[in-house]
Amino acid sequence: MSYFDGNEFFFFLTIALVIGFIINYLGKRIEYYILALSLIFAGFIYGKNTTMLSYLLGFIIYEYVLVEIAQKIENKKYLKVLVVLSILPLIINKVFAITHLHLLAFIGISYMSFKTIQIMIEISDGLIKDKINLVDYVQFLLFFPTVSAGPIDRSRRFMSEIKERMPRTEYLELAGEGVYRLILGLLYKVVFSTLSYHYLVGLGTHTSFTHSVKYMYLYTLYLFFDFAGYSLMAVGSSNILGVRTPMNFDKPFLSIDIKDFWNRWHITLSTWLRDFVFSRVFMEATKKKRFKKRLTTAMYAYMVNMVLMGFWHGLTISYIVYGFYHGLLMAGFEYYQKKSKFYKKNKNETWYKVLSWFITINLVIIGLYIFSGEPYKLLSHVLKK
Repeated sequence: MSYFDGNEFFFFLTIALVIGFIINYLGKRIEYYILALSLIFAGFIYGKNTTMLSYLLGFIIYEYVLVEIAQKIENKKYLKVLVVLSILPLIINKVFAITHLHLLAFIGISYMSFKTIQIMIEISDGLIKDKINLVDYVQFLLFFPTVSAGPIDRSRRFMSEIKERMPRTEYLELAGEGVYRLILGLLYKVVFSTLSYHYLVGLGTHTSFTHSVKYMYLYTLYLFFDFAGYSLMAVGSSNILGVRTPMNFDKPFLSIDIKDFWNRWHITLSTWLRDFVFSRVFMEATKKKRFKKRLTTAMYAYMVNMVLMGFWHGLTISYIVYGFYHGLLMAGFEYYQKKSKFYKKNKNETWYKVLSWFITINLVIIGLYIFSGEPYKLLSHVLKK
């Protein structure tokens, strides 16, 4: 059994959500039920592999010790050390994944790492003032709708919400939205994603330009429907349990520029990176006067931000190049916005928005083609001839 995959999972999910609906409808406290559900699902899914389960338990203990230290230290200069120590298991996992040894490999390690780092940074910033105990930490980390592939929630929002009793009318409206999102997510993942994948596989392996173009567009459709479908099911399930998990997609293919795209695609990851990487790299570079101009500093911060995004996905060449590619797009668009008189003169014109949309979407599709790893398969095929 895996999260949001297979008849067995959805059978137990249906029972869990019906009981959750009844608890919320009656106005009872929901947090302990959610914790029990998360532990039960984790037991079924991680427990089938004792190695994965031991990695998960070790990771939780290790990371919580770091959170405890973050809550006790007063000197902010130690925060960087804690962040490095926190992300170390993920780095080890990514490095060994290349050799297929899968050390420290378990479902959701990337998302759990970012959740933990968020907690420690916000403790250091003084945004989290209340002590985070082990139960709260496990509750946040293993919240079953989002543990596998997000969306990446924020601990303050999550913990305050599961402990409040939502008015019945407000809950019923949220639960109705949840049912709609859950059904739409199933449609995306089971029907549209499957169809896209079927046609993608049917393309076979060729080296022609036409094949590459077809692959780019089909892969984009497949990836969107697969991931957006998963995210919708995660958000929908959360809503039925009375939790407003943030949305991860907002009509990304209507984006009129690359910044607009990253405000619509994998939203919780891009906002996490904006808040905890881009803004801090920008402030540090400004403070240390690494560059003379503010524009150059912003471009540098975008490059760091997006390259890190690529490494977060994995240490394969396709992911790293994908991050670098989007770093160039974001930095280039920042320069274009600030320096181009043509942009400033025409940015509100309808024809310009249409043209900008067309260029943006095709640049995004090229990026996802890089992400797929297909260009390197084709290159290897050509070199072998």
